[in-house]
Amino acid sequence: MPRIPIVMPQLGESIAEATVIAHLFVAGDSVEMDKDLLEVETQKATMGVTSPCSGRVVEWLAQVNGSYAVGEILGYVECSAEEARRLGLDAHPDPLAQVDGSLPHGFSPGDNGAETHIRSSPTSSFAGVGPTLRGLPVPAHALGASFMSPRLKARMAELGLHSADLAGIAGSGAAGRLTIEDFEKFLSQLDDQKLSQASSMRVAVADAMRRSWTRPIATVGTPVVIDPMLAHRKNSTPKPGPALYALRALAIALGENSALAGRLVGDKIVHPRSIDLGFAVEAEDGVLVPVLRNAERTSLSDLLIRYNDLVDLARRRRLPADATGGSIATVTNFGTFGLEWATPIPLPEQTLVLGMGAGRVMPRWDAGTESFRPATEAHFTLSFDHRVLDGGGAGRLLARISELLQSPHLL
Repeated sequence: MPRIPIVMPQLGESIAEATVIAHLFVAGDSVEMDKDLLEVETQKATMGVTSPCSGRVVEWLAQVNGSYAVGEILGYVECSAEEARRLGLDAHPDPLAQVDGSLPHGFSPGDNGAETHIRSSPTSSFAGVGPTLRGLPVPAHALGASFMSPRLKARMAELGLHSADLAGIAGSGAAGRLTIEDFEKFLSQLDDQKLSQASSMRVAVADAMRRSWTRPIATVGTPVVIDPMLAHRKNSTPKPGPALYALRALAIALGENSALAGRLVGDKIVHPRSIDLGFAVEAEDGVLVPVLRNAERTSLSDLLIRYNDLVDLARRRRLPADATGGSIATVTNFGTFGLEWATPIPLPEQTLVLGMGAGRVMPRWDAGTESFRPATEAHFTLSFDHRVLDGGGAGRLLARISELLQSPHLL
């Protein structure tokens, strides 16, 4: 009977690998087509790998806690020849199958029995596969320090380290060059300190921010009166969150001039096809960025249900593929932490991030009565890629957002 491979699927945009966290069936169990066989986890989501056909699980190659690249064979399901012909599965050989049934090169068992990805193997078909994340792209390599020997670079690649990890080491070589001896001494000193394993999400966030910081990032800010927004929210059922008001105002403003959120590629500005905006959701040991599509064409009330659903899914790390990646800007409400001002960093594929601070009652001049009156203000910040946008353009965009928030019933 044909043995049909269970292959690690492409779980989302830019996903290169995933970690197996549970086998839902054991060898010998009967399964139906499209039934979840495994639970796997990327840096920001837990998903299922389904059966390619109806039949019986005959073998697992993937181990729990093992990380496997997209396209890699995780096990086999045995089905009837008729079933295989009906689904067209008999016409596709196993291009990634190993002759001896072993795991591909580039994977070796770690001390805890989990599969550990070693990127230094030059013969590996999967060499260079690094952790990636839907909505939060991560480079396979981010080495960029000068005066590093090939031997040192190879040693760092073997350990999965980047030049930023070594920023605190003073090189003892000529012209401040970091030598292999400096590096090995640094590693030995780490053994004398308390160490804890960084989560996959924390590693992903770190790599994404390092990639973002290769661009010139600037930030402008302005106080915005939010009393009209608060009054509208008080009278609404259900009540939109402050970040959703800001997101909708940003969407309308960018819909009027999409070049402000364009990406610079060479000497061209790439305009977005639609205004797809992300919003930051704090999760365990990191931040997730769900995406609301076509936000410029969707009213505040219509966005609300989807927004609330995505917040809940993000906190449970269950974001669907269509709600991650591909956004052109992010909105973050750092005011929830009591912060009045912050300088958030745009994601690598984005030009803008709009931040909203905590509201404070402040005296504000009223020209009509020629007196100061109390008003609730929140500082809004706009961090942007300075190659695409200048301070004047960023200031006008913030002013437009402020103007829109004074008429929240039109959002």
